[in-house]
Amino acid sequence: MATPTSAGELLQLVRTGQATTRKALRTRSGLSRSTLTARLEQLQAAGLLAEGDQEDSTGGRPARQLRFDDQHAVVLAASIDTMHAEAALTDLSGRRLARRGGALRVADGPEPVLARIAEWFEAMLAEVGRPVCGVGVSVPGPVEPGRARVTQPPIMPGWDGYPIDGYLGARFGAPVLVDNDANLMALGEHRARYPDSAALVVVKVSTGIGAGLVIGGEVYRGVDGGAGDIGHIRLPGHPEARCLCGSVGCLAAVASGGALAARLTELGLPTTSGSGVRERIVAGEPAAVRLAESAGRQVGEVLATLVCVVNPGVLVIAGDLAEPHFVAGVREVLYRRALPRATQSLRVEIGGRGLALGGAVAMVVEAVFAPAEVDRRLAARA
Repeated sequence: MATPTSAGELLQLVRTGQATTRKALRTRSGLSRSTLTARLEQLQAAGLLAEGDQEDSTGGRPARQLRFDDQHAVVLAASIDTMHAEAALTDLSGRRLARRGGALRVADGPEPVLARIAEWFEAMLAEVGRPVCGVGVSVPGPVEPGRARVTQPPIMPGWDGYPIDGYLGARFGAPVLVDNDANLMALGEHRARYPDSAALVVVKVSTGIGAGLVIGGEVYRGVDGGAGDIGHIRLPGHPEARCLCGSVGCLAAVASGGALAARLTELGLPTTSGSGVRERIVAGEPAAVRLAESAGRQVGEVLATLVCVVNPGVLVIAGDLAEPHFVAGVREVLYRRALPRATQSLRVEIGGRGLALGGAVAMVVEAVFAPAEVDRRLAARA
């Protein structure tokens, strides 16, 4: 950030912990005492800023701590997957105040799915009763940057171009932001566990396969949202593996949870999804374990190239197949095939659950409370 001068920029310093007293803000901004006071009063009047306890004094008058008021509104977040969805209501720091979830088929189309999610949102709001500042939605398909709708999704029939923002925005009177699940998982991991990582990659392996990249603290989406779409990189030697995108030999058609479910079914072990594959692995089914290890090695082949190109400090394996057998296969090939320089500082981790929800909340808060957006709202109040 350049030298902060506006009220929105001052709030950003407080919200991110870079400057939390009037003295620190004056030092960072160079504003006069009267101008700083006027801008802080604007923020306090809008309910965005609160003054807290005094700092320990080393002499002179003790300074009062300024803090972002993370209780004045809430965020609604939803994570939609192929066979289930979950929703959460959080404060502006991401603390979950209510949660809902259940089986929900994305293939049923946008209106039945969004109607159920809206019901969950309304039930949670009835429990908490605070104004909504924004809605964040994670979807298992490509999203064009800046648009709250899915673009040509292979596993989301009926969703192409559907106005998710229009549907939910009309019901909740708040801005609606939508992004691909792998992107939001990467953002959630970065903000919650690896905020100092200059380059982080999350690979989601469930019914499909995709990657999210956070570089320099920001999600890297590419020109039109296609960055990280590793599920459609072709593997040699698999002409029989037809992908939902219409091509053959795609990584997702060979090594995803959906591909493994189909193979287990062919072996006489009926399995319908990536989560079903995981259940069989956890139960110790030898065929499922063997397929997971093999799929991990195939994904590791692709990730060896990705790691050499991006050179991340952290690589997180998430999704239904984020379990030790699969990840062991990834590590086996990745460390053998990638350049030592690309892996010498690399951490390969297994991701937790709920990453996309955390990323969706972070996406909303960072957009709604971006300095320019705060300044715009303050000007509208004046």
